[in-house]
Amino acid sequence: MRVTVLLMIGCAIALQSAMAAEEDYKFLNEIPIGGEGGWDILTVDSAARRLYLSHATKIIVVDLAQNVIAGEIADMPGVHGFVAVPELQRGFSSNGKEAKSSVVDLKTLSTILKVDTGENPDALVYEPRRGEVYIFNHTGRSATVIEAKMANVISTIPLGGSPEFAVADSAAGRVYCNVEDKNEVVGIDMAKHEVVAHWPLAPGEEPTGIALDAAHHRLFVTCHNKMMEMLDTTTGKVLATVPIGAGVDGCAFDDALQLAFASCGEGTTTIAKEETPDKLSVVQTLKTERGARTMALDPKTHRIYLPTAQFEPAPSPSPGASPARPKIIPNTLKLLVYGPGESSKP
Repeated sequence: MRVTVLLMIGCAIALQSAMAAEEDYKFLNEIPIGGEGGWDILTVDSAARRLYLSHATKIIVVDLAQNVIAGEIADMPGVHGFVAVPELQRGFSSNGKEAKSSVVDLKTLSTILKVDTGENPDALVYEPRRGEVYIFNHTGRSATVIEAKMANVISTIPLGGSPEFAVADSAAGRVYCNVEDKNEVVGIDMAKHEVVAHWPLAPGEEPTGIALDAAHHRLFVTCHNKMMEMLDTTTGKVLATVPIGAGVDGCAFDDALQLAFASCGEGTTTIAKEETPDKLSVVQTLKTERGARTMALDPKTHRIYLPTAQFEPAPSPSPGASPARPKIIPNTLKLLVYGPGESSKP
């Protein structure tokens, strides 16, 4: 009887995921953040129902059950990102303007200590099997590896270029990182702490976001020439490409729904389905808002979160000069929330 019940529950969950995969993503609500200054990377701790959003010199902590701000973590000059390590109840940041990582107590949201990194630490990722945090130094062209439990640097890995986002594949013993100015993905051996693979991304250029389908050995890489690529992690070969919008930064993959997302600053998010391990197809171009270039996925609810704000009109550029970025209007930062198969909310 118990086996039958478990089978029925499993079938129901599988059916629910399959139905969700067929539904378009829709706007659900928005979570006001406010404050002044810009934003960058956001991450989700699904089990704790928390989202961490980098914002100027602090991390905003959002309660995803209540859709409200639960607290903030201060004293992070030029912070780019934050990653939670649930088993240790601590988190790590990348403070770009001081070349340090803040080690934070997740219960009190207080900083325990700061660890030196390379120049301009940016994206970061936690690898749970070895208990290591990889912090990618954009200007330093390297990765700083921190042993999470002792919070000490155990390796600095030269990358030969400026890293962007990265993802850990624990089963393969690899960390994969986009190197933006080299138009390639590098594979890092976790045990050796060294680069063991360089995979060119042509026809893709200026890669930013990256996501992993570990079960099928596939990487998804978003590129600034309006393209998402799917790579084979056993060979590094580009297997498929699909068009995306302009100004992409973020990328995510939903294992249950087999969907890959590319968030673009022009105000769209491309949603592509991994039809087979060799076929990628666009299933939706979701209209978001201008500036919504980074994103995070909650695998529990399949919802995606995109920060953006309102902007002042861009100033007219001087002759021969590049256009300046428009200024963010204070107290307009918010999180846009989208999900599959749910009704829109005002």
